[in-house]
Formats: sequence, structure tokens, C-alpha cells
Amino acid sequence: MTDDEREILDWGLFGRASRELAEAIAGDGFRPDAIVGIARGGLPLAGALGYALDVKMIGTLNVEFYTGVESRLDEPVVLPPTLDRESLAGKRILLADDVADSGRTLDLVLQLLQAGGGEVRTVCLYSKPGTVHEPYYTWRRTDRWIMFPWSSAGPVAYPAEAVS
Repeated sequence: MTDDEREILDWGLFGRASRELAEAIAGDGFRPDAIVGIARGGLPLAGALGYALDVKMIGTLNVEFYTGVESRLDEPVVLPPTLDRESLAGKRILLADDVADSGRTLDLVLQLLQAGGGEVRTVCLYSKPGTVHEPYYTWRRTDRWIMFPWSSAGPVAYPAEAVS
């Protein structure tokens, strides 16, 4: 894949993007009581927005959908440990993820959180044209493959003797 076919987000640009999203959210008058990040890609954004918006109630929900590049399950699946949704009942929640690609992960978690009766708004760094859920707040739209700074280098290799 060439650089023309990829959207490259480095740590510096991520800092700018998360700050711009926080400013858009604050400018809109939305004051979340809690931020929920969809693990794993939504965790950096959830943390950055937590600091920028001064929100200390941060949670996470782990959802597996993508199993590799261009490879995914038939449906997104919530994995343990699960989020304590009772503590979020009636709250204003900001749901963060890295990208709304198909949008199906966002849609699943949004439905779970909306069952608690509060207001839930979604925020993503990127949104793609084919998404079934357009985030309430999006930093950029692209149809290219996105290289995120937290995942583009791949996992660290363990020494052979440390693997069990």
C-alpha cells in the first residue's frame, strides 16, 4: 500500500485532532458526565478527551469486530470484562472510537448505552463513507486505510522463552 492510499495519523496530529474534537464538543455545549472508549482503538481518544473536557468518569467496552486488515467477523461481539452500565444510567455519555468504518461497532455499543436512558453522543477521529452510523462528532472523513500511531508498528515480539 502506498502513502497515497493511506491516511497517516502520527502522535502530534492525534494531539491536534483530539483537542479540536474537544473544542467542538465544548463549543456545542455538550458536557458529558462520562466518556466510554471502545477498546482498543477508542481508548487513546477517550483518555485525551477526558483530560481536555475535564471528565474523570472514564470507562471502556471491549468489542471485537476486525480480526485483521480487511478481515472481520460477521457481527461485532462484546468481550469481557463488561462495562458497569448501571453506573451510567441517566448520564450524558460521550462514546469514543478511532474510526466509524462500517459503523456497526458504534451502533451496537450506542444501543447498549442508550438503554440506560441518558443522552449518548458519539465521537470518532475518522468516519468512512459506508458507515451505518455517522458519528455526532468527527474530526475527518476519509475512504483510505488509516495508519494509527498506536497500531501501525504492530505488536512487540516476546523472547521465545517468555512465551507460555
